[in-house]
Amino acid sequence: MDFLTLCLVSLLKGALVLFLVMLPGAIISVYSERRVAAFIQQRLGPNRVGPFGLMQAFADVAKLIFKEDVVPSEANKFFHSLAPLIACTTTLALFAVIPFADYVMINGTRIDIAVAPNINLAVLYILAVSSVAVYGITFAGWSSGNKYSLLGALRSSAQMISYELTLGSSLIGIIMMTGSMNLGDIVHAQANLKWNIFYQPLGFLIFLVASFAETNRAPFDLVEAEPELVGGYHTEYAGMKFGLFMLVEFVHTIIAPCIIVTLFLGGWQIPVPTFILNAIGIYDGSIPMVLLQLGSFLVKVLAMMFFFIWVRWSLPRFRYDQLMNLGWKVMLPLSLVNIIITAIVVYFTK
Repeated sequence: MDFLTLCLVSLLKGALVLFLVMLPGAIISVYSERRVAAFIQQRLGPNRVGPFGLMQAFADVAKLIFKEDVVPSEANKFFHSLAPLIACTTTLALFAVIPFADYVMINGTRIDIAVAPNINLAVLYILAVSSVAVYGITFAGWSSGNKYSLLGALRSSAQMISYELTLGSSLIGIIMMTGSMNLGDIVHAQANLKWNIFYQPLGFLIFLVASFAETNRAPFDLVEAEPELVGGYHTEYAGMKFGLFMLVEFVHTIIAPCIIVTLFLGGWQIPVPTFILNAIGIYDGSIPMVLLQLGSFLVKVLAMMFFFIWVRWSLPRFRYDQLMNLGWKVMLPLSLVNIIITAIVVYFTK
């Protein structure tokens, strides 16, 4: 495949991910959040706009489109407008390396089911891009000219320093076991139910807790903290700028489960032995196999999304000093212990 064709295929796959994964996924995430929250709190939830309230998210988008875009007089207008774009762009960029399935052969041409497949530093890419996302929140808080927004931005910066180190170090065990930072290699290494959650349970728990802080969701939604900071970094936003921040927040409940499923829960691996699939005529690279892999990945992601929502509406918010203590005094030492134990096991078993 020549370079121009490769670029065109990547652009097409990126557009498909945007319109078939991110936007519908955000709508599903919003609706699921409301429905699950209502169920946990013994409420009805959305049930007026459309059957079972399914059109509520579209009504909210229409409302945001027609709302006035108010910019505070004391705001830095350039960075005030740039901040939601940074947050949205970095979130979109994370989808580029996620392998939703293995590959499909069409007319003798192999097409990998990822926008940018086989990137050897994909794990480092995810950590780097997710670190850049904090600039969107920081710019939003600083440029608004509001003390509550500024406090939310400062919290986000300090919070990022505390959990980003833990987030990265919790993955070193997987990298040592797999010998690669390529997400495709990591998924292939988890074939036959050799999921990393069984071999790296401590790393999984640390990464899971750090992911809640990464996505700014309860019990770690301290950058918003409505009782203390009104709305945090997006207090002074309205209209579609506020809508973009909300889009990013709900898309985070998709991308975080996608990353967790890929790294710890076997990714697109189907929990059925390969020889059974081959016996019924389903082989690697065939369309039925890709559909099964996509289905397996989707079910795992939906299960993790439900867990994220469940935790949000079950646990109270941590105090800020509790989060700092958890990040520096508990999670970081545990991640270092996990690295040492994994290194010893890998040394004596390979």
